[in-house]
Amino acid sequence: MTTREDARVFTPDDRATLRDALIAAARGDARISGVALTGSAALHAEDRWSDVDLAFAVAAGADRGALIAEWTERMYHAHGAVHHMDVAAGAALFRVFLLRSTLQVDLAFWPEAEFGAIAPTFRLVSGTARERPRSPSPSADGLVGMGWLYALHARSSIARGKVWQAEYMISGVRDHVLALACLRHGVPAVQGRGMDSLPRELTETFTGALVRSLKPAELRRAFACACELLLLEVEKVDAGLARRLTAPLLGLARVDAPEDLRPGEER
Repeated sequence: MTTREDARVFTPDDRATLRDALIAAARGDARISGVALTGSAALHAEDRWSDVDLAFAVAAGADRGALIAEWTERMYHAHGAVHHMDVAAGAALFRVFLLRSTLQVDLAFWPEAEFGAIAPTFRLVSGTARERPRSPSPSADGLVGMGWLYALHARSSIARGKVWQAEYMISGVRDHVLALACLRHGVPAVQGRGMDSLPRELTETFTGALVRSLKPAELRRAFACACELLLLEVEKVDAGLARRLTAPLLGLARVDAPEDLRPGEER
């Protein structure tokens, strides 16, 4: 049986103290040959809710598995971690921790030979950084393809009366169109990072693609709006492609839905 305990939410001072402690521990660990700040701290752009983001170079010959295990133990027993998850990026492992204070701590373990900046958010603290190719932004063509792919599944979800899946797919169409707009405006196009930097007059047009209820008529309305927005954004990328997509996308948006189904029911 779980019990509820109120947690004190971290402060910026808590975050700075923890980051300094982790950097000091890393610089004192012979298996770590380099340390870098990543994320917003690397650009001196932190705010109240920023995370701790650090990258470590694992020295050649060091047992990376043992190193990561020991640092994981440290996060749980010394710093209040309650859970973690892993994200792989090539040869690097990003271990992402949730602390009881709700602070997120990302520790990236890179092979020494590949330790270096892959994005502007990298500031070396110690060691040597290698020259690395920057991570590419998503391609406009790929985002367009994901947009119509989500639209196909939105159509079938609405037609089948799978209202929650339909909401998910419609949101996917909208979010990929927003990512296209981010590319066009030169702001980050991944994980929604640049969406709030888009012109307000542009983002206001996307409110129509928000699903406001799970009623079939509302799902169809939001879906039609999302398809129209996709076509408008594709037009700015490739007018010829927009012409080819017009009939299929407008056809998808005319999907019929079983009006008599309640959420969760199927035919």
